[in-house]
Amino acid sequence: MTLRVRLAVAFALVAVLTAVAVALAAPAIVGRGFARMQAEGASPGIGRGQGQGQGMGLGPGAGLHAQQVQQETTITIIAVAVVAAGVASLLGLVIATRTIRPLQRLEEAAAAVAHGDLHARSGVGDRTDEIGSLGRSFDAMAADLEAAEQARRRVLQDAAHELKTPLAVIDATTTAVLDGVYDHDDRHLETIRDQARLLSRIVDDLRTVSLAEAGVLPLRREPVAVAPLLLSVARDVEARATAAGITLHVADVPALVVDADADRVRQVVAALVDNAIRHTPAGGPVRVDASLAPGGRVVIAVVDTGPGIAEADLPHVFERFYQADTARDRSTGTSGLGLAIVRALVEAHGGHVRAANEPGGGARLEVTLPVA
Repeated sequence: MTLRVRLAVAFALVAVLTAVAVALAAPAIVGRGFARMQAEGASPGIGRGQGQGQGMGLGPGAGLHAQQVQQETTITIIAVAVVAAGVASLLGLVIATRTIRPLQRLEEAAAAVAHGDLHARSGVGDRTDEIGSLGRSFDAMAADLEAAEQARRRVLQDAAHELKTPLAVIDATTTAVLDGVYDHDDRHLETIRDQARLLSRIVDDLRTVSLAEAGVLPLRREPVAVAPLLLSVARDVEARATAAGITLHVADVPALVVDADADRVRQVVAALVDNAIRHTPAGGPVRVDASLAPGGRVVIAVVDTGPGIAEADLPHVFERFYQADTARDRSTGTSGLGLAIVRALVEAHGGHVRAANEPGGGARLEVTLPVA
């Protein structure tokens, strides 16, 4: 039974019980009143008018007795109505209290969440009425807040870790040079420069992700032809793929046009291809293709032939600093934010990302963008 129906029943019950009590008591009260009038107010007398016979008549005090009986009857009816209303109101109060109790539990859970206890739950989510629906919504909100807080802490920890590594290398190298352990040569200066550039890349990538997720990243949206853009990215990374012994293949793409910022889409595809090259063994191919999906969407996919992604890691590969390989280091000069930037940029365009494993081996990373 819904809360609305319960409250309606409670109020109707008060009115009905009051009316029933008065209706049941009124005939008896009125009947008793008239009986008293006849018993106390009637007196024998002889009719004094001409032509009247001997009979019963009302004595001189009959009017007073009738008035008293009328007052007593009225008071009795009012008293019965008040008692009936009181009993019905008490019953309604009990029903209202039982109805309000889960709302109080929900209020306590909300106060706990407001004070930082994100584990608090309403405890009313198993109900089938509006309160249960509200409780389930509250529990879902609290769970999202808890997950967001955990993600925030994880990002801060990961960011501190990622920034600490190049800073430690810079500090150790400069200290060694100053102490005379290392010579003052270009090789050590290059190490410091590379680590400084990595720090700068991490900071820039964090800023890009933050702006995109906040919805304030400037985008110069225009119709962008997909096929020429994919071929352009392939030319840019061809030298790196060749050096790694990897064949980069761009499939024949139909004449697809997306509504997007061309530079940002190029950044997205380049990040996906770079990720595929890093996870593909020498001699393996990397494929890039695009297709039209239902609903006016273009799907751009990059498929590698590496070991694939563990099922437990698939939902997390686009998160900031997420490491599917815990042994990963920064020797490649990456910031650990490439796929997080992909997701942030794609979602800023109103699209979405997806990671899956190919049946024959390897991983498939897809981005979906709106058609122009």
